[in-house]
Amino acid sequence: MAALIRIVLGSVLWAGLLTAAQAHPLAPALLWVQQTAPAQYDVEWRMSPQAAARAQLTPVFPLDCERVSATPEALESGLLIRRWSLQCRRELGGRPLRVEGLVHSPINVVLRLQRMQGQEIQALLDAGRDTFTVPEDAAGTRAAGQVFLAYLRLGVEHLLSGLDHLLFVLGLLLLARRGRALLLTITAFTFGHSLTLGLAVLGVVRVNAAVTELLIALSIVCLALAVVRDRGGGAGWGTRRPWALAGGFGLLHGLGFAGALARIGVPGDAIPLSLTGFNLGIELGQLALVAVALGSVRVWRALASVRVPEAMLRGACAYLIGSVAACWVYERLAVLIV
Repeated sequence: MAALIRIVLGSVLWAGLLTAAQAHPLAPALLWVQQTAPAQYDVEWRMSPQAAARAQLTPVFPLDCERVSATPEALESGLLIRRWSLQCRRELGGRPLRVEGLVHSPINVVLRLQRMQGQEIQALLDAGRDTFTVPEDAAGTRAAGQVFLAYLRLGVEHLLSGLDHLLFVLGLLLLARRGRALLLTITAFTFGHSLTLGLAVLGVVRVNAAVTELLIALSIVCLALAVVRDRGGGAGWGTRRPWALAGGFGLLHGLGFAGALARIGVPGDAIPLSLTGFNLGIELGQLALVAVALGSVRVWRALASVRVPEAMLRGACAYLIGSVAACWVYERLAVLIV
């Protein structure tokens, strides 16, 4: 109970510094173009409010494409969405599509173009590539490797840009520090989030984003408490079986990953490929984080002139992680209540 009180007090102190902190502030935008006639297209532009505040991005189509109808921008499921129709003089095949403002932005844009015949084009635009030339024929619309790599990259970036997931993985490292216990714990977390991610994408499980994000924040607080109890010589359930705690909370984090994937959509004819790439990207990001954390600890031990007791260092890290997560609990609970 004393540890929980310290975390709550710490979260109040951190709240002033973290009021603008978001778990995933740079979620990718989505440009979805659907061909409805030989030279007519319906367009949907999705972007998170946080990303919209960071960058002014505008899809740019060929000059002969005229906007014939549009709906006002609306906030739907936490996303800013604009829809309009285009009438072009000829098809978009062989012509460039561009996102203005992307060159100076840290945000990615997922481009999906659905042809009348059913084929779908998939591309990922970023600061290094703000323009995409639409293939002229159906044979060039689908490159499995490009789809896989696009979602692989999105998975890596989602894990590494999501502070909540990063703190949870770091908490697992504090709880199961080395050897077989660490391997089992990371494997259990992987299995847990992979399971619910797949079930959610396939429609077996429905995701309530607000509730899921609140539970993810609570899971980080619980993990921090388990680390504190372990440091104090406690014999809690999480301390004895860190792999079970990681697997159980991994189910929650998988729903969070699924919510992120739902924002950009998954090609209907490439669900297994997209899901595999996204999930593998998450694993690569997770392994990179573990490698950097363990490497940093080794370097610090080799070079540090002042030896800080390991238990003290682990406790300080646990209180910091728990306090930040508690701030998110307040914020996300307020969203549900309001």
